[in-house]
Amino acid sequence: MFKGSKNIVSGTIASITLAIVAAFYFSGLPLRMRIIILVLGMIGAASPRIVLEWEKGVLLRLGKFERVLEPGIVWIIPGIDIISSVVDMRIRTTSFSAEKALTKDTVPVDVDAVLFWVVFDAKRAILEVEYYEKTINWIAQTTLRDIIGRSELAKLISDREGLDSELQAILDSKTSEWGITVQSVEIRDVKIPSTLEDALSRKAQAAREKEARIILSESEQEVALQMKKAAAVYEQDETSLQLRMMNMTYEAVKEKGALMVIPSNMADSLSGQAMGIASAGFKFQGKCK
Repeated sequence: MFKGSKNIVSGTIASITLAIVAAFYFSGLPLRMRIIILVLGMIGAASPRIVLEWEKGVLLRLGKFERVLEPGIVWIIPGIDIISSVVDMRIRTTSFSAEKALTKDTVPVDVDAVLFWVVFDAKRAILEVEYYEKTINWIAQTTLRDIIGRSELAKLISDREGLDSELQAILDSKTSEWGITVQSVEIRDVKIPSTLEDALSRKAQAAREKEARIILSESEQEVALQMKKAAAVYEQDETSLQLRMMNMTYEAVKEKGALMVIPSNMADSLSGQAMGIASAGFKFQGKCK
């Protein structure tokens, strides 16, 4: 049924009423003339149709395609012309999903997606496919299941943009024959079994711990390399070594409550200098108290 006819029901009734009133108004005319006026008034009342700004209609004359109706008021011949339907030319959305679909690595997933599409040829959309809205929904679900079956779970989760583009290209190639273009497809959610979620969580945690240990090992290697370079410097310059030991002793005893045990040969090598620094540190702490 022509959807736009709902817009003019009241206008049609008013026109028919006006035609009847006009026929009886000219009551002085012969009966034949009054009947003709009444029939013409009823035909005129049933002729106009309104197509909204965002719509296009398909006109059939004696069952054959006549033309595409543009927005505005159009006139038809009652009993001869039929407006089979009007097409909404705005961008529309269709939600679709695939439940318990198996991925390439045999993992059951539930996927929700949304399709953005628009009709660019009203004639082909009406004449070449029956119930094109339902057809788009079914073909979207079928294509989504096919994509899931050819993809592994890791790709399904991490590469949604690539899957969106692949879905859009496949659907657009199929629907373009019906005068419909698919502008974009967006996967909204991918649900996996709870047991698999726990396994993936443990796997990710193990991967993070592995990475942390590798970083720690690399850091220790760098520290060892720098210490080796420092040892080479101390080996060539004994004074630098003694200064380093004095600095370490000072840093150890300057903090409150710090205690440091050093070998006797180290104390001998410092010739009492480190002990003097240590005692100075303790005196300084006493003054602070």
